[in-house]
Amino acid sequence: MTESWVSTLAQNKSNLERASTAQKVADMLREQVLDGELAPGLRLSEEAIGGALGVSRNTLREAFRLLTRDRILVHEHSRGVFVRTPTADDVRDLYAARRVIECGALRRWNDVTEAQREAVRSPVLRAVARAEKNDFSKTGTANIQFHRGIVRLADSVRLTDESDRLFAELMLAFRVAREMDEFHRTYLPWNRRIVELLNNGTVEQAVEQLAEYFDAAEQDLVGRLTRR
Repeated sequence: MTESWVSTLAQNKSNLERASTAQKVADMLREQVLDGELAPGLRLSEEAIGGALGVSRNTLREAFRLLTRDRILVHEHSRGVFVRTPTADDVRDLYAARRVIECGALRRWNDVTEAQREAVRSPVLRAVARAEKNDFSKTGTANIQFHRGIVRLADSVRLTDESDRLFAELMLAFRVAREMDEFHRTYLPWNRRIVELLNNGTVEQAVEQLAEYFDAAEQDLVGRLTRR
C-alpha cells in the first residue's frame, strides 16, 4: 500500500515545474537588485515581468512570495508588489549577521584555492580603476562582489545563498541612503587595505580591519538613513 505522504506528493506533481521556475525568476530579480537595477519603492508590474520572461502569473506570484520572505519585496494591499525600502533597524541586523559570516570566512584565506582568493581581489581592482576615472556608477556592485568573494571562502553553499539575500537587502539600503559616491570614496580604500593585508599573509589583521570596517560602515549607513 502506498504511503499517504507519497500520494500527497503525486497530487502536487503539477506544482513542481512551476516552483522550480519561480525560484529561478526570484534569483534573476535578486541579481538585478544586487546590480543596482531595481530601486527601493519601485512597483513591479506582473504584466511587464511576466511578458519579458514568458512565465505565468502564478509562477511570478510565487517568485514574488519568495522575495517577500527574503525581505526584498513587500506586498501592499490593493496597491501591488514593491521593492522594499530597508530601515535603520534592518541595517543594524544586516551588519550583525555579516560580522559573523564574513569575519569567519576571511580566516580561511590560507586554506582556499588561488581562484577563490582572486575572487576577493579582482572586484577591488575593478572598483579602484573606476574610482580613478571618477566613475562610481558600478562601484557599489563591485563592493558587493568583493564581499561575496569573502563569503565564498567558507566553501558553504548555505552561507553563500543566505549572504546573497543579505547583500540584496544591503544594496537596497545603499540606494535609499543615496550619496553613493561619497560613501564609496570613504570605504574603497578600506577594501584595498584588507586585500593588501591578505596578500602580505597577515590574515588576522585583515579580519580586524574588516570588523572595524563593519563598525564604521554600519554607523555611517544608519546615520544616512536616519537623516532621510
